Amino acid sequence: MIGFIQAIQRRTPLGWLQLNHSRSRLLVAISGIAFADVLIFMQLGFQNALYDSNTTLNRAVLADIVLISPQSRNMQNMSTFSRRRLYQAADVPGVKSADSMYIGLVTWKNPQTRRKTTVQAIAFNPEQPVLNIPEINTQLDKIKLPDHFLFDRGARGDYAQILSQIDAGQIVTTEIDKRTINISGLFKLGASFGADGTIISSDENFLRIFPRRKAGSINLGLIYIQPGYEPEQVAAALKSHLQDNQDVKVFTRQEFIKFEEAYWKKESPIGFIFTLGVSMGFIVGVIIVYQVLSTDVNSHLKEYATFKAMGYQNSYLLGVIFEEAIILAALGFIPGLILPIGLYQLARNATKLPIYMTLARALMVFLMTIIMCIISGAIATSKLQSADPADMF
Repeated sequence: MIGFIQAIQRRTPLGWLQLNHSRSRLLVAISGIAFADVLIFMQLGFQNALYDSNTTLNRAVLADIVLISPQSRNMQNMSTFSRRRLYQAADVPGVKSADSMYIGLVTWKNPQTRRKTTVQAIAFNPEQPVLNIPEINTQLDKIKLPDHFLFDRGARGDYAQILSQIDAGQIVTTEIDKRTINISGLFKLGASFGADGTIISSDENFLRIFPRRKAGSINLGLIYIQPGYEPEQVAAALKSHLQDNQDVKVFTRQEFIKFEEAYWKKESPIGFIFTLGVSMGFIVGVIIVYQVLSTDVNSHLKEYATFKAMGYQNSYLLGVIFEEAIILAALGFIPGLILPIGLYQLARNATKLPIYMTLARALMVFLMTIIMCIISGAIATSKLQSADPADMF
């Protein structure tokens, strides 16, 4: 091991010397790799924000098992099913209790700008918490009052003035379909690609703003299991018990989260666009690095031929090219990592989406950068391997 380290130390860093010989070419290569990394980071950031923001509500649900309609596509396109299924579910061993949740999109007037915008309305029986959001659970008494709602302080839009008013204890009024409602409290859920924000109230208040909805038609069935039972075990029993009814699907809590994520990954065009953007960033990086390395090989082709004439094998010369590729990957990744951190903050402030840099993403992009540069190096060395020293002189 010591001998190997000493051999590395004695080795001439030919790859670095060749890159450093032309500073302008080196800066162009670093800039190109940084650009590709920034593109990949931004696409991955928006992609993860897409999945995270649209599964926030799913992850906040306290239920162990969730029932939905088979016609439901995602949380912004929820169909209804009969509340009788909850009564049938109560007969299954292991089921402790069952609650219902109503979900719908409404157009309301922004209390500050008076412009109409779309928000998601969520409602449930306020006698028992159903969401793992402490700000909501401490204000359940407020939504018991007629036409009183809680508003999402993480909503996208201009709400700074009314947020400060509500924080000061004031009640803000606005309209939903010509019906006056009162905003008496705040909570934090956050905007998503599907909705600009969320309002929460009791099931009775929900039915007031959706007069055509029947109380017996619900969007989610929230099943809580007794201690000592596993969610998978009870979910299997529920599927068997409700199999004659084709109007419900049974999910464990984790399956419910994956259901929402799968829609945005596979059915929504947005997920495909972000995946395509990552691929394009990778390809752009390969092309840029290939151009740099290919130019470097061509400009030093006689030197490489001399090495061959001196007895150096192709493997040594290929090692030099791959050394250059790895050096470029490391140098280009540094600015490619720093710039997205600032861009993430700008995008987060502008869109209210959860866009953050993570260690796992940074390591993944660094690995992609190394692979990108190695692929470019492998392509660039094709001419080097076929070079004949006799043809160079």
